[in-house]
Amino acid sequence: MADLARDTGRPAHHRAADVLGDRPSSTRHPLVAAAMVLPLAALLAVAFGGWDAVVIQASSVAGILGR
Repeated sequence: MADLARDTGRPAHHRAADVLGDRPSSTRHPLVAAAMVLPLAALLAVAFGGWDAVVIQASSVAGILGR
């Protein structure tokens, strides 16, 4: 039992990386990130009654951008 509990001398994050495998270091595309966050943002806006504030803010941003 003592063999299993011994410390390998490596930091814990290295051991976890060995078990889980390496994660890709590339960044995700901005459209993928937007597709992930917008449904949750809409759900929270509807759930907490902030839909009007979202519309007002979006129209203000669109006005600043000149659309």
